[in-house]
Amino acid sequence: MSGRISEYFSGIGAKRLRTVEVNLAKSNQHEFNGIGAFKKIFGTDYIDFDAKFIYMPDEEEQVIVDKGRLTWYDARANHPTRSEHRLYYSTNSVLSSASAGDLVIVGRTGIEEVAVIVAPEGSTLEKQLLWLFGLEEVKNSFIVKDFTVEEKDAGYAGKYILSALGFEVTEAVPDFLDELISRFGVNFPRTIDFSNYARSTVPDVSPVDAPDEALLAWLEREEMLFKTLEKHIVRKKLERGFGENGLDVDEFIQFSLSVQNRRKSRAGFAFEHHLAVIFNENGIQYSRGQKTERNNKPDFLFPGIDLYRDLNVDSTLLTMLGVKTTAKDRWRQILAEADRIHEKHLITLEPAISTNQTEEMAAQNLQLIIPEALIETYTEEQKRNLITLADFIEMVREKQTICNG
Repeated sequence: MSGRISEYFSGIGAKRLRTVEVNLAKSNQHEFNGIGAFKKIFGTDYIDFDAKFIYMPDEEEQVIVDKGRLTWYDARANHPTRSEHRLYYSTNSVLSSASAGDLVIVGRTGIEEVAVIVAPEGSTLEKQLLWLFGLEEVKNSFIVKDFTVEEKDAGYAGKYILSALGFEVTEAVPDFLDELISRFGVNFPRTIDFSNYARSTVPDVSPVDAPDEALLAWLEREEMLFKTLEKHIVRKKLERGFGENGLDVDEFIQFSLSVQNRRKSRAGFAFEHHLAVIFNENGIQYSRGQKTERNNKPDFLFPGIDLYRDLNVDSTLLTMLGVKTTAKDRWRQILAEADRIHEKHLITLEPAISTNQTEEMAAQNLQLIIPEALIETYTEEQKRNLITLADFIEMVREKQTICNG
């Protein structure tokens, strides 16, 4: 993926929250402190912004999204010589849930629109936001960056983060629309068929010579092709309307939910489909979705389920791979999926996972696999404990050779 941060944020300010900014028992001011630098991206005139507030801890069920107002104004506008700008926010559930020390990003997303993003201290989102906006660390006064002047590419990792925050970031590829309709009609095809087609449109990558590059190239192309077809199908449905009179709210809500659910499930299946092809092309033996203990179904077992069930096979020659587009707290699910295998492996597309989480993964004997292009989002200390997809393939190949005698 390509694109510039300025396509989503014209400028941002980042700081650590103070107690008086979030604790109503200490203060009712509803104002951010240390805001002088915002003149760089807000100017000096009064602006009343529509604000989207986002609170995103590592626990997915605790994510909060709220709407409100953010007001930038000069409290001494009528004074002949003095000015005192303030940044006021309306009551919202996000800042009510925040704690002192949490990272807050105030980003201008439109002429009169802002996003206020709060990441708990030590969380994965905190690390992702610092990486995305090129920040080493911030303190209690805002550091402001103007992205209309300071060009920065989002890249694959950046667009992943922006998408997780709810921004629509994937470009369509309209040149493929006619062929998509010719192949699949105005319908969503099976995920495996769509993945096969997506790979056929990216002929210049090798799953053997460059498996990490091939994986991201295929996933990127499939996402863009899917959004192209989806946009066409959804537009046709909107033109027809919902229900007999075209205005059935319940049918509209049901359709909207189906679109969101399809996006989530398709991404996970596509990830697995492309990995399976890479393993096939590299001559790697595996079983996919086979039952182990307690009816668990690991995504991939190497060299296969038959050897896993054969108790005469040395368990150190067995490998289990979990596949998750996003890790967050969901990575723990794979720990119980194959009792015979002490060290589990997980591949994810999530950039800049927090140090807290990667340390916990290591403590739980979980080896994290990160596509090579995303490893740059991790700290030098974390990188020492990460492997690429190419590294993983080499490891299972060596075990497979021993198993095959």
